[in-house]
Amino acid sequence: MMVRRALLAAMLLASGSAVAAPGDSAPAVSSTAHPLLWPAAKSPAAITGPATERRIASMIAAMSLEQKIGQMIQADISAVTPEDLAKYPLGSILAGGNSGPYGDERADAAKWARLVGEFRKASARSGAGIPILFGIDAVHGHSNLPGATIFPHNIGLGAAHDPALIQRIGAVTAAEVAASGIDWTFAPTLAVPQDLRWGRSYEGYSADPALVVSYAKAMTVGLQGPLVPGKPLAANKVAATAKHFLADGGTQEGKDQGDAVISEAELVSRHAQGYPAAINAGALTVMASFSSWNGAKNHGNQSLLTDVLKNRMGFKGLVVGDWNGHGQIPGCSVTDCPETFKAGLDLAMAPNSWKGLFEATLREAKDGTLPMARIDDAVARILRVKAKLGLLGKAPVERGNPGLVGVPAHLAVAREAAAKSLVLLKNNGGVLPLRPGAKVLITGPGADSMAMQAGGWTITWQGTDTTTADFPHGQTIGRAIAEAVKDAGGEAALSADGSFAKRPDVAVVVYGEQPYAEFQGDMPNIAFRAHAGEQAMLAKLRAQGIKVVSVFLSGRPMFAGSEINASDAFVAAWLPGTQGQGVADVLVARKDGKHARGFTGKLSFPWPADAVSPVKAPLFPAGYGLTYASKAKVGPVNEDPRVDLVASASEGVYFALGKVPSPWHLSLDPGIAAHAVDLGAQEDAQAFAWSEPGAIGIDGPPVDLMRQLDEEFALKLEGRLDAAAGPIAVTMAGATLKVDPAPGALTLRIPLRCFLEAGASFKAVGTPLKITGEKGLVLTLRGASIEGVGQTIPCPAK
Repeated sequence: MMVRRALLAAMLLASGSAVAAPGDSAPAVSSTAHPLLWPAAKSPAAITGPATERRIASMIAAMSLEQKIGQMIQADISAVTPEDLAKYPLGSILAGGNSGPYGDERADAAKWARLVGEFRKASARSGAGIPILFGIDAVHGHSNLPGATIFPHNIGLGAAHDPALIQRIGAVTAAEVAASGIDWTFAPTLAVPQDLRWGRSYEGYSADPALVVSYAKAMTVGLQGPLVPGKPLAANKVAATAKHFLADGGTQEGKDQGDAVISEAELVSRHAQGYPAAINAGALTVMASFSSWNGAKNHGNQSLLTDVLKNRMGFKGLVVGDWNGHGQIPGCSVTDCPETFKAGLDLAMAPNSWKGLFEATLREAKDGTLPMARIDDAVARILRVKAKLGLLGKAPVERGNPGLVGVPAHLAVAREAAAKSLVLLKNNGGVLPLRPGAKVLITGPGADSMAMQAGGWTITWQGTDTTTADFPHGQTIGRAIAEAVKDAGGEAALSADGSFAKRPDVAVVVYGEQPYAEFQGDMPNIAFRAHAGEQAMLAKLRAQGIKVVSVFLSGRPMFAGSEINASDAFVAAWLPGTQGQGVADVLVARKDGKHARGFTGKLSFPWPADAVSPVKAPLFPAGYGLTYASKAKVGPVNEDPRVDLVASASEGVYFALGKVPSPWHLSLDPGIAAHAVDLGAQEDAQAFAWSEPGAIGIDGPPVDLMRQLDEEFALKLEGRLDAAAGPIAVTMAGATLKVDPAPGALTLRIPLRCFLEAGASFKAVGTPLKITGEKGLVLTLRGASIEGVGQTIPCPAK
């Protein structure tokens, strides 16, 4: 077989079907996969059995066409009710990142279990009486649930290099998901991120497929347990989802939902390797990727979904789509897409489009557009998963024991994981561990921020409003370090702004990225952008002769040359989750001078020497990580980003640090004067003064902002209102709303849906922002951008 594959590979290369070398951006000519080039795999025989298959065949034979099509549609709880199932016999329900039971994003496990039970009873009473599957994004623990055990995001787990730990994390996550009555998680992510500009980089374990392979098996077994012939998954286990098939981590410029323009050889060797491991371990589901391969959307690529995944890799479970991902296939819409099912998708994730998609798919099944054989295969795969979860028997497996959420044994695993995820990049002078009796200042925007240390996909999709109240059994990094320092006989002060009454021996500064998820985290480059005066704080402390330890929170390695040089010690802490004690266990020595845990983490991605991505010549290579036994001193590092930080910006950033980034430009009506001012740093804002009525506008090439309408996104204006002159008109995408803020510091968020309701068109936006005012208005603007807010904000009063 190896000879056969080698011969076929040579033929493809000779014919030009696979021409791009790894990392080459030259377009490949084909988006059709050749299965014999791919690794073979096979779902375990225990995924089903002869008796199960006979029962499935009998059920399908008794189902109406409406019941079959219903099994292939998944709706979100924000857009469907149990009562809807009486007319629409849907096969699955999900709760997206911003969806909570009965509209409550902070519902407890009992409330989740009650909602799942209501949907399950409704589905059992309707149609063919087949219970629904219920899925959720439990991507670093049961992360939608307050009080749950929240682990480091995958990038931190990759640094741990510990498959056995990953399996234990999977088991804890499954137990807590099942405790809330849910039977399916959309995890693990098997992406192999190659360009750290990608906003989902932290969902990947490593840039090395070998580590992803070992973790794919470990997490699948942890979530599901080993499959046993003739027996369903245990009540404390849930279905796993290997995602996102395929090459979501290989898109051009790291653009989320973008195009992986790479050869088939690279697609196989780099991005596909985790899937055979997950399939062989018994993964019950696989999720298709939003992204494309060489111009063809994966949701519609039959050669990948059917020829490779189902045939070559022997996958017998169900293939689910991503959030309205089928609607991105050319010729499709979110409410009409037979092509995705024909390509091999079994279950379409149609959160708010489910009703239209059901009706269109039913119509296409009746007129023969969608073959009956394909429908029956999809339904069989869905029923196979339901059977293995124990949902189809006369005595179905009961999930829903809220008392198992956040128990001490689970929290101990998260604490261990946080400790093992830390990577020590610099420790000049042996400033770490913090010694017994030390006087320690703990400061920085991340020191007491549960949102920053937990990151996106925590309570809400973007994770921006997570608080310590959400996790009463958790602890912020700053408070955990302070407690550990005091326990060791030292003194600790937690200061928001870096000020102190008593001079410390050492300052621990916790800072880094603000929370984000998916495309909201896409970046034009990988430079860390200080937003709260972090550089000035580090410099001020160093100037006073105080030793500085930087604890850097981020979802990816970032260019932070200035910050590294300004620190005596620099720790890559990633997004460690809710158990800040795990960080303190490593950083703080106990009374006896010994640390509870040492540094064992090693980089699973290269750390950049500048802001250019992909990283070609790293400052620290993958595999790097100091220990307390290391004596190496890190000298001064490069501080030049080697890119124009202002001239490169995302489609959703219109004003940054007082400047308009490319490709946008600023226009001023006559009678409006502008000049640079200092708001939080030198010339980081512009003051606009109206001597007569008029507008300031930001214009540029049209961009498509439609995807931002799927969730709670808002236009954010940040700065200061120096002098009011009546209401201010804010125009976006052709629609105008009026606001009347009070003078003083300004942080204004207007949901995009408000502009949509006022007539905005987000398909091709060439003027994303215009601000119109009357004579006498003085407005200082520091930033203007689209951000995910993770909560419902009312529209401005009319």
